[in-house]
Amino acid sequence: MNKFEVYCEPFCIREGVQFEIHQVSYDENADYSCFMHFHEVHEIIVFDHIEGSYFYGQGTSALEDDDVVFTPSLETHDFELSDKAKSWSIIQFLPEFLTQPGLEKEAAFLRQGMHLRLKGEHLTFLKQQVSWLQYSYLQNPLSNQSLTLLKLLIIWLVEHAIPVTPPHTQPIHLSKSYVKLEAVINLFRHSAHVDMSLVEAAELCHISTSYFSRLFKSVFRCNFSEYTIRHKLYSAARMLSQEKASITEISYELNFSNPSHFIALFKKQFGITPKKYRTQMQQRIDS
Repeated sequence: MNKFEVYCEPFCIREGVQFEIHQVSYDENADYSCFMHFHEVHEIIVFDHIEGSYFYGQGTSALEDDDVVFTPSLETHDFELSDKAKSWSIIQFLPEFLTQPGLEKEAAFLRQGMHLRLKGEHLTFLKQQVSWLQYSYLQNPLSNQSLTLLKLLIIWLVEHAIPVTPPHTQPIHLSKSYVKLEAVINLFRHSAHVDMSLVEAAELCHISTSYFSRLFKSVFRCNFSEYTIRHKLYSAARMLSQEKASITEISYELNFSNPSHFIALFKKQFGITPKKYRTQMQQRIDS
């Protein structure tokens, strides 16, 4: 699988549906790309084969085969995975889905990022539910059957999963470091690109440049300039999959110096050109 097919990205699910489910797999030593990010949907990942770490609001957890992770919308998270073969199913759904009657217990449980495990028949049945949901989604993601299967999967997960590490009393969005950076973080949340210097970002947060740099790297695991570029590239990927603007228009809208520079950076990040990315993402949506 190519880098562009990593669905752990700050994408919105396509308009008109309440959820999406996709299967992802990588051969041994295949390229994998992810960075500390957030997106506007809730996310459940059910791993089949995995080795690595999950960085999320409660800290860092070591991942094992058959683990499950839940990340709520707008919570920063990242995965650092080994070169071994890996595979998983990823389910992304609108936060409003948890507000429907009958999911009050589940909504209360799934308020922050969680690393979960199930055992025995509980795990077996969860995997069966994922398979049923995948099949139903491919038939009709809007059907009552698909939405009911998603609801049942969430109920089963909350009823039988055990947190690997008990959640801390304070998730990342309430931590002191996160609060100090919140003015800049909100810019990334609400803007496709953030073009400001390190000095300007520190001033916005009312802290020194050196202190801002340390805090930012402690939360996002990369420096500020690296993150701004990656954020623009992931915004470009979203625009390519959801809008009809040309590659040239997108490059200038996101304030890249020129289209050639944008194409080179995009290919370096995703291992594919913007044009081919758009074509293959459209094929995935139409399939």
